[in-house]
Amino acid sequence: MPAHTAVLTLAGITHDRSFMVTSEEGIFRNQRRHPRLALIRPEISTDGERLTLHGPGPDPVAIDVNTSGRTRRVELFGAPFRGIDQGDEAAAWLSDALGAPSRLVRVPADHDRVTDGRTTGTSGYADSCAVHILSQSTLDLLNEQLREHGAHPTPMERFRPNIVVDGWDTPHTEDRAHRITIADTELGYAKLAIRCAVTMVDQQTGAKAGPEPLRTLATYRRAAEGGVAFSTKYAVLRPGKLSTEDEVQVISWGESEL
Repeated sequence: MPAHTAVLTLAGITHDRSFMVTSEEGIFRNQRRHPRLALIRPEISTDGERLTLHGPGPDPVAIDVNTSGRTRRVELFGAPFRGIDQGDEAAAWLSDALGAPSRLVRVPADHDRVTDGRTTGTSGYADSCAVHILSQSTLDLLNEQLREHGAHPTPMERFRPNIVVDGWDTPHTEDRAHRITIADTELGYAKLAIRCAVTMVDQQTGAKAGPEPLRTLATYRRAAEGGVAFSTKYAVLRPGKLSTEDEVQVISWGESEL
């Protein structure tokens, strides 16, 4: 469920992308190969000490989050990191839910990842940067294009942004908004988000529902380096608190890289 308030840290929204499902060998799992991950709904206590996993099949499982235990090697997109294993109960529940032997790890306190892009930063186990912004007008334009191609509209959840901006009338404003303030926080533009097959996974059923929206995006959002670009990644320059009532201020504009 969308949050109405959140604390933004240098690594992103508190608890966001701080856990990762892996194989028993520590290789990350995502919805491209395991679309049923979409059906798992994590619920974490405000203090981050208790995690409950809701999902298909098994009854929910609740665990005490281990934040200081021994770390193990994990791998995300081929890059080596460390993770704190969250125990056999969570592993058994995930293995049952996904139909594949799985473990759950949490990012350790000494995680020192440096993210790339025009503005560098840090993040937990996100694909890359700490903040992923998508505006409502950008999605509205895509859905207009989808209807013209005889396809169904795509919901916001397919793109998994952690901040959604309403009120930008021009689609893809986020491409050019290179320095942003929201309340007392500040974000710096890193790069465009290159989309993958996860956007074709129905987040309500956990089933692949392609070829849209990638087929339609390819008609007007092709990136020079390959793939299609849709939404924008940012680094956190100044942490703070966010709420749904906050105004987004663009303090520095740049050219779109598309």
